[in-house]
Amino acid sequence: MDFLITEAPSGHGGGFLIDCPRALAQGLADKLGFYKLRAKVAVENLSDSLGVLAAWEGDPAVTPDLAFADPRDAALGWRILVPAELAQKVADLIGADLVDSAAYEAHRIASGVPRGGLDFMYGDAFPHETNMDRLHGVDFDKGCYVGQEVVSRMQHRGTARTRTVRVILEGPSPEPGAAVLAGDKPVGTMGSTAGHNGLALIRVDRAADALAAGMPLTSGGLAIRVAEPDDLLIAPKQTVA
Repeated sequence: MDFLITEAPSGHGGGFLIDCPRALAQGLADKLGFYKLRAKVAVENLSDSLGVLAAWEGDPAVTPDLAFADPRDAALGWRILVPAELAQKVADLIGADLVDSAAYEAHRIASGVPRGGLDFMYGDAFPHETNMDRLHGVDFDKGCYVGQEVVSRMQHRGTARTRTVRVILEGPSPEPGAAVLAGDKPVGTMGSTAGHNGLALIRVDRAADALAAGMPLTSGGLAIRVAEPDDLLIAPKQTVA
């Protein structure tokens, strides 16, 4: 699974806070607790006492203690960890309007940032497929980690063929999980949508060939188009000496 992590100031007990989907918090805490071995580390699930506010379209007027810039994309703004009952108070403090979470989801989708469990399945996607290499989620200078050899090979040989791309919906939204077709051939799968924006996990080489041949893309019988055709370009292979 993916998550964001920030260091808590000493006034809040120090340590590190992990920002992850609430439904997965306990499972992540259990997993981290299993691997701490004999280290003097405490792992606690705080999801019942802390929630997350996302603030975008400008920096907050005041930066709360438990706030950090979203490292994935500047367009996503800031993440603020706060108890749910203080959400309105914090919104007033930073000079923001408190809106429904659906507004953030629409902004996330329009920004082209995939969400685990909706746009890709945990445990069934490579980092490049979820654009983690473009969203500061992979350190290619780091040493060893699970899957490091495959990820590094995809990066340096330019072998990533499947990507999450932003698509424009010409009409109603296809169902998440619906196949994306070029003619009658599947080239991807739809993810989350909001308004006329959506995300899809696309086999970029096949989609590029279809568009070059003038063949439109559809999903669920509805026309869609790739918002940024350059997203279908495969990175050239890198060479080293």
